[in-house]
Amino acid sequence: MSRRRKAPAADPLAPIPEEILDQFVRAGPLTAAELDAAMRRFKKAFIERALGGELTHHLGYAPGEPKPDDRTNHRNGASEKTVLTDEGSLTIAVPRDRDGTFEPRLIPKHERRFTGFDAKILALYARGLTVREIQAFLKEMYTLEVSPEFISSVTDAVAAEIVAWQSRPLERMYPVVFFDALRVKIRDEGVVRAKAIYLALAVRRDGTREILGLWIEHTEGAKFWMKVFADLQARGCQDILIAVTDGLKGMLEALTAVFPATTLQTCIVHLIRHSFDYAGGARERQALAVALRPIYTAPTAATASEALDTFERSALGRELPMVVAAWRRAWPQVIPFFAFPPDVRRVIYTTNALENVHRQLRKIIKTRGHFPTDEAATKLLWLALRNITAKWTLPPKHWVRAMRQFAILYDDRFNA
Repeated sequence: MSRRRKAPAADPLAPIPEEILDQFVRAGPLTAAELDAAMRRFKKAFIERALGGELTHHLGYAPGEPKPDDRTNHRNGASEKTVLTDEGSLTIAVPRDRDGTFEPRLIPKHERRFTGFDAKILALYARGLTVREIQAFLKEMYTLEVSPEFISSVTDAVAAEIVAWQSRPLERMYPVVFFDALRVKIRDEGVVRAKAIYLALAVRRDGTREILGLWIEHTEGAKFWMKVFADLQARGCQDILIAVTDGLKGMLEALTAVFPATTLQTCIVHLIRHSFDYAGGARERQALAVALRPIYTAPTAATASEALDTFERSALGRELPMVVAAWRRAWPQVIPFFAFPPDVRRVIYTTNALENVHRQLRKIIKTRGHFPTDEAATKLLWLALRNITAKWTLPPKHWVRAMRQFAILYDDRFNA
């Protein structure tokens, strides 16, 4: 009795035979419409062939082969199904089996969207398009009629990912964490309120950056910051060397309670900008910038204090006493800056890294009048942050020198 020789496995990277391609294109140049139609036929054939392969694997024998004696299940025709793809809707034939036990993986049962379609909707949503704008875009580009509820269901599907991101484990120690707020209008109990979205941007030990979390609150306060810091601690963060903020209310008290060894540093750039608010015009702002420079560039805290006294006695200082008052109010959180060497100062000098994130987020949410719920705001901001942080791969050029200085200044805390 002759034994059937098993056919060699097909090479998945082998070129498509010309006789197959000829089924989809004709000789001569194609118009754009003809090329689109040919690609849709090719995609339909590919999907149906893949589903047929899945059924063959499920049954254990290929079409045309005799059914093994130990198998009772067999092919039972096909049913039509319309799925949404990146190129529009596509009607395909889904093979069936007699027992009804076949569960396709490429396009599961009851699934009406092909891989990639949801990702396209999420990409549009993450770039600030509203549900209605996405609906209009899909109709214009792909002649697809989809309901707003359908688009919302796709974007709502990321809720589990957001929860996992908000509760993911953190590193034990972060050298620097920047905290700042972004104001967003959200409907709350029938009234549109301006709520603060707080972000924490951390610098890891290797200099790369990470958004630790996103929190929404009506107002700042020690109780709110206690909740934020307790959340970070519960997720594994046991130490923050330096926290940089813009005078957020209640942070000092909460930080002292949860991370007592952390140094709280005021953003120097924010303090300078706040000083400019009191200047009358461009010429006075320029003069004020020159007068303030000796303060924040001083080598020591004592020298900086003397420079502030000198500015207070100057004509400009007497004309702008509110600037001097602002610096003196923030002085306890300013002077830690002068204890650090220049390379560490470059890292903690400003929260611009986080402000840049806020700037990109504002571009995305500027078309929204307000969000219907906190969850809707969180969903859009998280999707946007996912795109923004995907580009964060390398540490700053000066980080190596700063890292060495952190290792000396904080020793066991940094090197543990």
